[in-house]
Amino acid sequence: MPFPTRKTTTSRAAFRALAAVAVMVAVTALTPALTGCTRVETTAPSSVRTTDVKARFGTVDCREARCIALTFDAGPSEHSARLLDILAEERVPATFFLLGKRHIDTYPELVRRMADEGHEVASHTWTHRILTELEPEEIREELERTNDAIERLTGRRPTLMRPPQGRTDDTVHGISRDLGLSEVLWSVTAKDYATTDPDLITRRVLAQSSRDGIILLHDLYDGTVPAVPGIIDALKKRGYVFVTVPQLLAPGKAEPGAVYR
Repeated sequence: MPFPTRKTTTSRAAFRALAAVAVMVAVTALTPALTGCTRVETTAPSSVRTTDVKARFGTVDCREARCIALTFDAGPSEHSARLLDILAEERVPATFFLLGKRHIDTYPELVRRMADEGHEVASHTWTHRILTELEPEEIREELERTNDAIERLTGRRPTLMRPPQGRTDDTVHGISRDLGLSEVLWSVTAKDYATTDPDLITRRVLAQSSRDGIILLHDLYDGTVPAVPGIIDALKKRGYVFVTVPQLLAPGKAEPGAVYR
């Protein structure tokens, strides 16, 4: 096989450079679709914990501990009771972003149980409509109706919400601020909506988890709850401490209208 000429070598180098640029462009174009949310300015949990205070908050101080937050969307569901049993056995708090229609109104006793057992109960809207596609009054109704239902059941009005598919914009920020709600996105997703394999869900979570992470799971899918014990066990062995989203931010507090990831 003959050695390449200088002209051939140069052409191949140029081709490789063009290919690299094409890959970078493709990845950039795909990023919003893969994350499921628009590009928004977000606040990291660690940047909120800047207040210089000596008191500890709850059972953990995330300025010292290696904290991580388990969050569950789109419940309650038929699987939620088992999930709550697991969390109680493992002594792990979670944050639940609940749907209204066919969820809160179908399993009110589970909403009460979540609150009674020390979990953070938050909003995921009433019908899971994409907020950025709605008129302002429709956005307000999606959020207020869910807040009202949760407050009736738990005695406490939510201060956190997660927009469906993570899609948000300035209009959503403004309405959330008016309603006293902070938006919470995520840094870890198992895409459990696309698989029923608990082992795959576990591997995906463990591969992405890091300190101050916010894990997104959905307890309404068949493969998710069976994956939770393995996720908890593996992350505990790595030295993580599980907290709710408010605990993750303490001693700072979530500001209404701000977006946290």
